[in-house]
Amino acid sequence: MRLLFIADGRSPIARSWIDYFIDRGDEVHLLTTSSISNGQGFASVENVSVAFSASSPARALASVVPDGGMASHAGSGRMRLRSAARHWFGPLTVAGAARRAREVIERTRPDLVHALRIPFEGMVGAGTGTSAPLILSVWGTDFSLHAGASPGMGRLTRRSLRRADALLADCHSDIGRALEWGYPAGKPVLVVPGNGGVRGDIFHRVDSPPPSPRSRIWLESIPKEAPVVINPRGIRSYVRNDTFFRAIPTILAAYPRTVFVCPGMAGEAEAQSRLEQTNVGRAVRLLPRVKPEEMAALFRRADVSVSPSEHDGTPNTLLEAMACGCFPVAGDLVSVREWIEPGGNGLLVDPSSASSLSEAVIRALGEPSLLDRAVDLNARLVQDWAGYPEVMGKAAAFYADSVRRSAGGR
Repeated sequence: MRLLFIADGRSPIARSWIDYFIDRGDEVHLLTTSSISNGQGFASVENVSVAFSASSPARALASVVPDGGMASHAGSGRMRLRSAARHWFGPLTVAGAARRAREVIERTRPDLVHALRIPFEGMVGAGTGTSAPLILSVWGTDFSLHAGASPGMGRLTRRSLRRADALLADCHSDIGRALEWGYPAGKPVLVVPGNGGVRGDIFHRVDSPPPSPRSRIWLESIPKEAPVVINPRGIRSYVRNDTFFRAIPTILAAYPRTVFVCPGMAGEAEAQSRLEQTNVGRAVRLLPRVKPEEMAALFRRADVSVSPSEHDGTPNTLLEAMACGCFPVAGDLVSVREWIEPGGNGLLVDPSSASSLSEAVIRALGEPSLLDRAVDLNARLVQDWAGYPEVMGKAAAFYADSVRRSAGGR
């Protein structure tokens, strides 16, 4: 097939999905909302700026834009203001971006256009008027965080869903939300992990040598008998890292040797500030962004993985941790309950409550039998429902069906 993806080309989630079709030999074109340095494998790569994705006005706008419904606790002030700028002023950039996208579509003449998330890639795709079938992917916060953040976001979300020919989501609850936001009942849907699933060759339970010199240093710095808790979410506006850091002293009171590993937080002002406020620096490792192989090694060393998120679909790190035998403690969300049975293969908490999070982690560290049962349950769950080859095979068949339906309609 000749495929055109509208996506953030820097996103590892998007690239994991797209690379499957490059590797199997499809003609793949990319319209990226962020510049990328390597376009190897693509038939063509074009850039389009939308919602200030490739420019600096968002930073200037952020200084004057009100907090567009974003929770005041979430993330740094700059992150909140930038999100508000995108929510209020980003919709004004969609029409221009759609004109640019239409030019690319007319030139490449794809069999199918797939926008990998609704804001703002799906909004751009819906505005092109393309005659090719348009598939939208719903990512975890598209509805719960973004769609209602401003009148413009709501209007464009509804338009995108009405225009879509098919819909992909990483949880069943987002299909229900899509219907509420205007996706026509009866149109095709598919529920699969948004990154294409878990790569079993990377995320697995079998111990292996550290994949990089820096990961070897990180792992060797942790005492062999120390319990390890990993927070793989980094700094995100919808993840309650304030809750995470406030929970650490209580966990240390119960298990003083615990080490807390935080990929993607090194150099982040918010993480450093939280660390200083809680005075637990000796027990916390703030790491830079890590590669998938390094993340897998950290998951295998960790006992518990925490995800205190207030908005989410199915977090990819949740499934990856489960595949590596790391016990999940996550925010109690409808989407996460599709994977976690509390007390069975994980624990769910109030993401705003440090006591709820600390109690869950302490319980997990204190009940080896709970962790042991979860290891086998989660390995089977991921293998049965989230394996990368199987998921992407379903996606490819979904594409083919969409193209056939479009051809039949014409």
